[in-house]
Amino acid sequence: MKRIRLFVLCCAAVVASAVYVLPGSFFEKKPGMPVDSLNGVVVYYNGAVGNVWGRNTSADGYNIGLKYQCVEFAKRYYYEHLHHKMPYDRGHAKDFFRTGIADGSMNSERNLRQYTNGSKSKPRPDDMLVLDGTVFNRYGHIAIISRVSDSEIEIIQQNPGPSAPSRVSYSLLFRNNKWRIDNDCVLGWLRKE
Repeated sequence: MKRIRLFVLCCAAVVASAVYVLPGSFFEKKPGMPVDSLNGVVVYYNGAVGNVWGRNTSADGYNIGLKYQCVEFAKRYYYEHLHHKMPYDRGHAKDFFRTGIADGSMNSERNLRQYTNGSKSKPRPDDMLVLDGTVFNRYGHIAIISRVSDSEIEIIQQNPGPSAPSRVSYSLLFRNNKWRIDNDCVLGWLRKE
């Protein structure tokens, strides 16, 4: 019994020293590695935001998106979990939100109900959150709302950047009978009915 314990301790020491001595890149995430999931739909690591690893299409030919980009996860989530195909299956993240559509009206390009940031309708889990482009990312960003309380939402996202987390929370405000996500880049959210 003592020999077995000694053997186990020695193995643990070898593994611990290997972890300490090996370069950090040995343990870094690689593009295409799973990093999270929601309702069985996996979030994959992309590395740098601009990386593209080919196009993901479904078995029936539906364009899901460029592999490991934010749009690809959001569309794959809607396709796999909510069984939803969008009539218009292309576009950058910010293009999923169409300006000029009244709050709570149908976005016909996506066949989803669209709500502006500052809506009478509170965000819900499974809603698709759309963020506008910025100086650093002109294409915008898109994520899935994974959790909602009266004061906060949590999103799950793919391709937030090489060291950013897959889940982030934002404050949710209720003022003048309207719900607003406290992030100036949020354009609004889309919902399957």
